[in-house]
Amino acid sequence: MPDPNRLAQTTTTRVPRIFANASGAAEHLTKLADSVDEFAHRSGGIARIRGLRGTQHEHDAAIWKQMADLGWLGILIPAHYGGLGLGLSEMAIVAEGLSRMLAPEPYNAVVALATTVILESDNEVIKSEQLPHIASGDILPVLAWQEEAGNLDSAVVASTAVAVDNGYRISGCKKYIAGAAQADAFLVSARDGSDLMLFWIPRECKGVLLQSETLADGRLFGTLTVQDAWIPAPQRIAHGATAVAALATGLDFATVVASAELCGVMDRVLEITLDYMKTRVQFGKPIGSFQALQHRAVDLYMHSQFSNAVLEEAAQTISPNTDATARALLASRVKARCSDAALRIARESIQIHGAMGFTDECDIGLYMKRALVLAAWLGNATHHRRRYAQLTIAAAA
Repeated sequence: MPDPNRLAQTTTTRVPRIFANASGAAEHLTKLADSVDEFAHRSGGIARIRGLRGTQHEHDAAIWKQMADLGWLGILIPAHYGGLGLGLSEMAIVAEGLSRMLAPEPYNAVVALATTVILESDNEVIKSEQLPHIASGDILPVLAWQEEAGNLDSAVVASTAVAVDNGYRISGCKKYIAGAAQADAFLVSARDGSDLMLFWIPRECKGVLLQSETLADGRLFGTLTVQDAWIPAPQRIAHGATAVAALATGLDFATVVASAELCGVMDRVLEITLDYMKTRVQFGKPIGSFQALQHRAVDLYMHSQFSNAVLEEAAQTISPNTDATARALLASRVKARCSDAALRIARESIQIHGAMGFTDECDIGLYMKRALVLAAWLGNATHHRRRYAQLTIAAAA
């Protein structure tokens, strides 16, 4: 019969389980995970998250700067641009650790998504000028690409770019922008005829209007309306095939990191629930001694372990040099798995908590809301299973 106490001990071990078997790298990943855990607790934990809810300040700028000082904002940025030049494994470790404490900082939106798009672009001036500032936390750019609800095809772009006066006139509306609330600049996709382009647009640019909407977890999505904004030609980040590839790479990288965030959420939810099962007494016994709940806990634990295993494979395999189809397959596979697992673990954990699990004062509900947002962002499980099937069929044809 499963022992909930032993299971709880296994789950709370802070070896980074998502990469526990990484040959030759486990030690530095373990130290990184410990550092993130310590930082997350020291930065205010869940109390800080509750304090930020309902405000227009999505995150704490001082905390963001501390993350930069630790080198986390430059993980993917090469050393000659002021970063560390590491990979998705290290990104996933940091994202997982921050997510365990529901940190509201737009780590994925900036460090994985926007940074990767810039790195994959062909504008060396933008790279040399902006990447060092991103790594140091002095500037916070985010990607503005989606225009329609439910349409996750980055090639579907109605925004226009018209060449004029040694620059471009940009018009269009971008929605569901993660990290927009305190962003300093936006990477905006637009079309000049059939040519897809990416532009660096500062927040204070004339003709740019940003509006925010509150998400279930208290964070914010932005809607960016650009009306006849003139952008100098040197601020065009990429165009044509390079722009298409940069968007695809950035979105796949961010999808994997979002999966790491989901792993952080589900693992912490499971820890909280197992601790509750050991302390909540019913009929004179801890409810963790009831066989039905033991079997349920083991089932949830297995979902967590499967998710971590798939994430480990994706993060260790994917790099900027990975074949586009192979990268997309891995990204969709891990996002589908982690989205389903996180939502199931969070929902069943609320049920195990009983009536108190539905109250706002119970932290388990905050994790449920974060899981809902992360599972939907960049495509839910259904979307990614469909994408995986389409890619598989196309590759076999």
